[in-house]
Amino acid sequence: MSLFDSIDEDRLPKHVAIIMDGNGRWAKARGKGRSFGHQEGVVSVRKIVEAVSRLGLKYLTVYTFSTENWNRPQAEVQTLMSLLVTAIHRETPDLMKNNVRLMAVGNLERLPQEAYQTLQQCIEETSSNTGTTLVLALSYSARWEITHALQQIAREILDGKITPNDITEAVVSDYLTTKGIPDPDLLIRTGGEKRISNFLLWQLSYAEFYFTDMYWPDFREEELYEAILYYQDRERRFGKTSEQLIL
Repeated sequence: MSLFDSIDEDRLPKHVAIIMDGNGRWAKARGKGRSFGHQEGVVSVRKIVEAVSRLGLKYLTVYTFSTENWNRPQAEVQTLMSLLVTAIHRETPDLMKNNVRLMAVGNLERLPQEAYQTLQQCIEETSSNTGTTLVLALSYSARWEITHALQQIAREILDGKITPNDITEAVVSDYLTTKGIPDPDLLIRTGGEKRISNFLLWQLSYAEFYFTDMYWPDFREEELYEAILYYQDRERRFGKTSEQLIL
Protein backbone atom coordinates (compact mmCIF):
# COMPACT_ATOMS: atom_id res chain seq x y z
CA MET A 1 0.00 0.00 0.00
CA SER A 2 1.28 3.47 -0.84
CA LEU A 3 1.94 5.96 1.93
CA PHE A 4 -0.39 8.24 -0.03
CA ASP A 5 -3.32 6.38 1.56
CA SER A 6 -2.10 7.27 5.07
CA ILE A 7 -2.00 11.04 4.49
CA ASP A 8 -4.68 13.16 6.16
CA GLU A 9 -5.97 15.37 3.36
CA ASP A 10 -7.34 17.84 5.93
CA ARG A 11 -3.87 18.52 7.37
CA LEU A 12 -1.78 19.02 4.28
CA PRO A 13 0.94 21.67 4.17
CA LYS A 14 -0.03 24.54 1.93
CA HIS A 15 3.53 25.12 0.76
CA VAL A 16 6.43 22.66 0.54
CA ALA A 17 9.96 23.88 -0.21
CA ILE A 18 12.75 21.53 -1.28
CA ILE A 19 16.54 21.85 -1.32
CA MET A 20 17.40 19.33 -4.02
CA ASP A 21 20.86 18.16 -2.98
CA GLY A 22 23.05 15.26 -4.03
CA ASN A 23 22.89 15.16 -7.85
CA GLY A 24 26.67 15.26 -8.22
CA ARG A 25 27.39 12.70 -5.50
CA TRP A 26 24.69 10.40 -6.89
CA ALA A 27 26.36 10.51 -10.32
CA LYS A 28 29.88 10.06 -8.90
CA ALA A 29 28.79 6.94 -7.03
CA ARG A 30 27.78 5.51 -10.41
CA GLY A 31 30.98 6.52 -12.17
CA LYS A 32 29.18 9.22 -14.15
CA GLY A 33 29.73 12.94 -14.64
CA ARG A 34 27.84 15.56 -12.64
CA SER A 35 25.69 16.47 -15.64
CA PHE A 36 24.22 12.95 -15.58
CA GLY A 37 23.14 13.53 -11.99
CA HIS A 38 21.52 16.84 -12.89
CA GLN A 39 19.61 15.17 -15.75
CA GLU A 40 18.28 12.50 -13.42
CA GLY A 41 17.43 15.21 -10.91
CA VAL A 42 15.05 16.71 -13.47
CA VAL A 43 13.19 13.39 -13.54
CA SER A 44 12.72 13.60 -9.78
CA VAL A 45 11.35 17.14 -10.14
CA ARG A 46 8.79 15.86 -12.65
CA LYS A 47 7.73 13.01 -10.37
CA ILE A 48 7.44 15.26 -7.32
CA VAL A 49 5.44 17.89 -9.18
CA GLU A 50 3.03 15.17 -10.30
CA ALA A 51 2.74 13.85 -6.73
CA VAL A 52 2.21 17.32 -5.28
CA SER A 53 -0.47 17.98 -7.90
CA ARG A 54 -2.16 14.68 -7.03
CA LEU A 55 -2.18 15.65 -3.35
CA GLY A 56 -3.65 19.04 -4.14
CA LEU A 57 -0.85 21.06 -2.53
CA LYS A 58 -1.02 24.70 -3.52
CA TYR A 59 2.70 25.63 -3.64
CA LEU A 60 5.97 23.82 -4.28
CA THR A 61 9.26 25.73 -4.31
CA VAL A 62 12.46 24.01 -5.46
CA TYR A 63 15.95 25.44 -4.94
CA THR A 64 17.16 25.12 -8.50
CA PHE A 65 20.25 27.34 -8.72
CA SER A 66 21.74 29.60 -6.06
CA THR A 67 23.66 32.83 -6.53
CA GLU A 68 26.66 30.95 -5.15
CA ASN A 69 26.32 28.36 -7.91
CA TRP A 70 27.55 30.96 -10.41
CA ASN A 71 30.98 30.29 -8.86
CA ARG A 72 31.01 26.67 -10.04
CA PRO A 73 33.20 25.69 -13.03
CA GLN A 74 31.97 27.49 -16.14
CA ALA A 75 31.38 24.23 -18.00
CA GLU A 76 29.02 22.99 -15.27
CA VAL A 77 27.15 26.31 -15.15
CA GLN A 78 26.68 26.22 -18.92
CA THR A 79 25.44 22.63 -18.68
CA LEU A 80 22.95 23.58 -15.98
CA MET A 81 21.64 26.55 -17.98
CA SER A 82 21.30 24.39 -21.10
CA LEU A 83 19.52 21.73 -19.06
CA LEU A 84 17.18 24.37 -17.69
CA VAL A 85 16.16 25.45 -21.18
CA THR A 86 15.70 21.87 -22.36
CA ALA A 87 13.74 20.87 -19.26
CA ILE A 88 11.35 23.82 -19.48
CA HIS A 89 10.65 23.11 -23.15
CA ARG A 90 10.04 19.45 -22.42
CA GLU A 91 8.01 19.87 -19.24
CA THR A 92 5.69 22.72 -20.30
CA PRO A 93 3.10 20.37 -21.89
CA ASP A 94 2.94 18.32 -18.67
CA LEU A 95 2.59 21.48 -16.59
CA MET A 96 -0.37 22.43 -18.75
CA LYS A 97 -1.86 18.93 -18.54
CA ASN A 98 -1.55 18.91 -14.74
CA ASN A 99 -2.88 22.48 -14.37
CA VAL A 100 0.42 23.64 -12.80
CA ARG A 101 1.40 27.30 -12.82
CA LEU A 102 5.10 28.16 -13.04
CA MET A 103 6.72 31.05 -11.19
CA ALA A 104 10.35 31.97 -10.51
CA VAL A 105 12.11 33.95 -7.78
CA GLY A 106 15.66 35.23 -7.65
CA ASN A 107 18.02 37.51 -9.55
CA LEU A 108 16.65 36.35 -12.90
CA GLU A 109 18.45 39.11 -14.81
CA ARG A 110 21.69 37.12 -14.41
CA LEU A 111 20.31 34.23 -16.45
CA PRO A 112 21.54 33.80 -20.03
CA GLN A 113 19.12 35.35 -22.51
CA GLU A 114 17.84 32.03 -23.89
CA ALA A 115 17.21 30.64 -20.41
CA TYR A 116 15.47 33.85 -19.32
CA GLN A 117 13.24 34.02 -22.40
CA THR A 118 12.32 30.33 -22.20
CA LEU A 119 11.47 30.71 -18.53
CA GLN A 120 9.31 33.78 -19.10
CA GLN A 121 7.50 32.09 -21.97
CA CYS A 122 6.58 29.12 -19.79
CA ILE A 123 5.52 31.41 -16.93
CA GLU A 124 3.21 33.28 -19.30
CA GLU A 125 1.84 30.11 -20.90
CA THR A 126 0.96 28.54 -17.54
CA SER A 127 -0.20 31.74 -15.83
CA SER A 128 -3.90 30.84 -16.03
CA ASN A 129 -3.48 27.40 -14.48
CA THR A 130 -5.21 27.06 -11.11
CA GLY A 131 -3.69 23.94 -9.57
CA THR A 132 -0.29 23.73 -7.88
CA THR A 133 2.09 26.67 -8.27
CA LEU A 134 5.63 25.48 -8.95
CA VAL A 135 8.18 28.10 -7.91
CA LEU A 136 11.73 27.83 -9.23
CA ALA A 137 14.31 29.54 -7.02
CA LEU A 138 16.80 30.51 -9.72
CA SER A 139 19.93 32.58 -9.23
CA TYR A 140 18.56 32.93 -5.72
CA SER A 141 19.96 33.38 -2.25
CA ALA A 142 18.19 34.64 0.83
CA ARG A 143 20.89 37.17 1.75
CA TRP A 144 20.73 38.60 -1.77
CA GLU A 145 16.94 38.74 -1.53
CA ILE A 146 16.90 40.48 1.85
CA THR A 147 19.62 42.93 0.80
CA HIS A 148 17.69 43.73 -2.39
CA ALA A 149 14.52 44.28 -0.35
CA LEU A 150 16.31 46.65 2.04
CA GLN A 151 17.68 48.64 -0.90
CA GLN A 152 14.16 49.01 -2.30
CA ILE A 153 12.77 50.07 1.06
CA ALA A 154 15.58 52.62 1.49
CA ARG A 155 14.74 54.13 -1.90
CA GLU A 156 11.08 54.38 -0.92
CA ILE A 157 12.06 56.22 2.27
CA LEU A 158 14.34 58.61 0.37
CA ASP A 159 11.50 59.30 -2.08
CA GLY A 160 9.17 60.06 0.81
CA LYS A 161 6.79 57.23 -0.04
CA ILE A 162 7.12 55.54 3.35
CA THR A 163 8.69 56.34 6.71
CA PRO A 164 10.79 54.06 8.93
CA ASN A 165 7.80 53.71 11.26
CA ASP A 166 5.80 52.23 8.38
CA ILE A 167 8.12 49.24 8.15
CA THR A 168 6.48 46.12 9.57
CA GLU A 169 7.07 42.41 8.98
CA ALA A 170 4.29 42.48 6.39
CA VAL A 171 5.95 45.40 4.59
CA VAL A 172 9.29 43.59 4.47
CA SER A 173 7.56 40.51 3.06
CA ASP A 174 6.06 42.64 0.31
CA TYR A 175 9.52 43.65 -0.88
CA LEU A 176 10.82 40.09 -1.10
CA THR A 177 10.80 38.20 -4.40
CA THR A 178 8.28 35.79 -2.84
CA LYS A 179 5.63 38.50 -2.43
CA GLY A 180 2.18 36.93 -2.63
CA ILE A 181 3.49 33.42 -1.97
CA PRO A 182 2.66 31.96 1.47
CA ASP A 183 5.60 30.97 3.67
CA PRO A 184 6.57 27.28 3.45
CA ASP A 185 5.09 24.94 6.04
CA LEU A 186 7.58 22.17 5.32
CA LEU A 187 11.18 22.25 4.14
CA ILE A 188 12.67 19.07 2.72
CA ARG A 189 16.40 18.70 2.13
CA THR A 190 17.89 15.65 0.45
CA GLY A 191 21.52 14.55 0.31
CA GLY A 192 22.31 14.21 4.01
CA GLU A 193 23.27 17.80 4.86
CA LYS A 194 21.43 19.50 7.73
CA ARG A 195 21.54 23.18 6.83
CA ILE A 196 19.40 25.53 4.76
CA SER A 197 22.22 27.00 2.63
CA ASN A 198 21.02 30.57 2.29
CA PHE A 199 17.51 29.51 1.22
CA LEU A 200 14.36 31.43 2.21
CA LEU A 201 15.82 32.60 5.54
CA TRP A 202 12.92 34.98 6.21
CA GLN A 203 10.18 32.68 4.95
CA LEU A 204 11.27 29.51 6.78
CA SER A 205 10.88 31.03 10.25
CA TYR A 206 8.11 28.61 11.28
CA ALA A 207 8.57 25.77 8.81
CA GLU A 208 9.05 22.16 9.86
CA PHE A 209 12.38 20.74 8.64
CA TYR A 210 12.73 17.26 7.17
CA PHE A 211 16.22 15.97 6.31
CA THR A 212 16.99 12.75 4.46
CA ASP A 213 20.27 11.08 3.45
CA MET A 214 18.74 10.10 0.11
CA TYR A 215 20.23 11.88 -2.89
CA TRP A 216 17.79 13.92 -4.96
CA PRO A 217 17.73 11.65 -8.05
CA ASP A 218 16.42 8.83 -5.81
CA PHE A 219 13.78 10.99 -4.11
CA ARG A 220 10.38 10.14 -5.57
CA GLU A 221 6.69 10.03 -4.63
CA GLU A 222 6.86 7.69 -1.64
CA GLU A 223 9.68 9.71 -0.09
CA LEU A 224 7.57 12.86 -0.46
CA TYR A 225 4.62 11.16 1.20
CA GLU A 226 6.89 10.07 4.06
CA ALA A 227 8.00 13.68 4.57
CA ILE A 228 4.39 14.87 4.61
CA LEU A 229 3.47 12.23 7.18
CA TYR A 230 6.36 13.50 9.30
CA TYR A 231 4.93 17.00 8.97
CA GLN A 232 1.47 15.83 9.98
CA ASP A 233 2.94 14.25 13.11
CA ARG A 234 4.41 17.55 14.24
CA GLU A 235 2.67 19.90 16.70
CA ARG A 236 2.84 23.40 15.23
CA ARG A 237 2.49 25.81 18.15
CA PHE A 238 3.74 29.12 16.70
CA GLY A 239 4.85 30.27 20.16
CA LYS A 240 1.77 28.99 22.00
CA THR A 241 1.60 26.09 24.46
CA SER A 242 0.16 22.69 23.67
CA GLU A 243 -2.72 23.42 26.04
CA GLN A 244 -3.62 26.59 24.12
CA LEU A 245 -3.91 24.61 20.90
CA ILE A 246 -6.48 22.30 22.49
CA LEU A 247 -8.72 25.15 23.65
